[in-house]
Amino acid sequence: MHQRILMRAKKGPFDVYSPEETFESNWIGENNGNLVFSHAAHKLLRTATAEITSTEFKIDLRDADKINEQFDVYVIPLANAFRRSYAHRIVTMTKLIERLKIPVVVLGVGVQTDVKGDREYLRPIDDVVSRFVRAVLDRSHSIGVRGEITESYLRTLGFSAVDVIGCPSMFLHGDSLRVEKRKETLEPHDRVALTISPYVKSMAKVVTAHHQRYPNLRYLPQDLKTLGTLLYGDAPEDRGKKSAIPIHTSHPLFTEDKVRMFVDPWTWMDYLSGFDFAFGTRIHGTITALIAGTPGYLFAHDSRTLELARYFDIPHRVMKDVSADVDAADLYAEADYTAMNNGHKARYETMLAFLAKHDLGHAFADGESATRFDEQVRATTFPPAVRPAGATDADMLLERVRWLRDRNQELRGEVETLQEQQLRARVKRVVGGPVRRILNR
Repeated sequence: MHQRILMRAKKGPFDVYSPEETFESNWIGENNGNLVFSHAAHKLLRTATAEITSTEFKIDLRDADKINEQFDVYVIPLANAFRRSYAHRIVTMTKLIERLKIPVVVLGVGVQTDVKGDREYLRPIDDVVSRFVRAVLDRSHSIGVRGEITESYLRTLGFSAVDVIGCPSMFLHGDSLRVEKRKETLEPHDRVALTISPYVKSMAKVVTAHHQRYPNLRYLPQDLKTLGTLLYGDAPEDRGKKSAIPIHTSHPLFTEDKVRMFVDPWTWMDYLSGFDFAFGTRIHGTITALIAGTPGYLFAHDSRTLELARYFDIPHRVMKDVSADVDAADLYAEADYTAMNNGHKARYETMLAFLAKHDLGHAFADGESATRFDEQVRATTFPPAVRPAGATDADMLLERVRWLRDRNQELRGEVETLQEQQLRARVKRVVGGPVRRILNR
């Protein structure tokens, strides 16, 4: 049976946008980690009989009737959506869901509070979350959450139809996941990838120490603002500033061309597959390394990162337990992937059971659908890594300048068209009134 799936995703897995287009239209949804789990969800659900359409994160309440007519199910992969700063978006999403008559499936959602799961911090969003969950459960057998902290929170709100399923990103390769250390010890000359959440200021000393200790260190940022900094330099309000966290072009990791950012998960994974170790505070930066086969280690700094690390048995430390003199070599020696590797198939079966409960097929059922997806990935040309502007070759910089010039010309044309339309409307109002009065005499 043909199944028409509407999926909440910023873009489809084979939609190709240049870094410049990505920055202008925010095709990563603020953080390229969004693409990792949404694209994994695309692959997981892309069976021979499924047609998947991405929402581009757009929500228009006027589209409810059209969605009911054109789709069979609305699938919503989410990240840390149950957080105070996201409440207004949850409200809008809820209003749309309440107008839908088709099934609605939440494919993993997480709560964001501290690592202890501070319940009081969440109280201001209790009503917003409750209304959302009620709307989903009115159209679904259960709601899929990322870990035990979110499950516990929803149970305190009175909901029992809660399934812990983790995040789709870890099932990109189905039941296959095996991460092994390729060498006994991590040496200073080895390739080490670092992820940083710029707001986790305690990472500053960690960055400085590892920049000095590991000459082949690379920083892989994930946020939209840093993409803009790589493309065009510091924003006007940041020019001339310095920080121990690599957020300005003055930072040594920028000046030494040791920053790489990706606007698609496939190039990101391919790049990480050549590293010996990856560590830092970004959960999907860590997961991207793991599904690329590279040993990864997470510094969990809040509930959303901690519950996923616990669920998948990803090697981790809570950020407050990370000393300023921590060494990647010690993290590498400490990391044990046995539980993660051995427990993967059982977690995968949990995900499949959730999909089956909600009448969703999966691409690995016949093997061919997943294979075709991977072949299409290999046949698609995605943009290469974005590097600091100072290290980008002249031809690419010239192409960027041309793009900006052409885009500026397009925008000028759009402004002129809009001004002309406004002028015509004004003339119609001014002239039309007297004409109508004369005709009505």
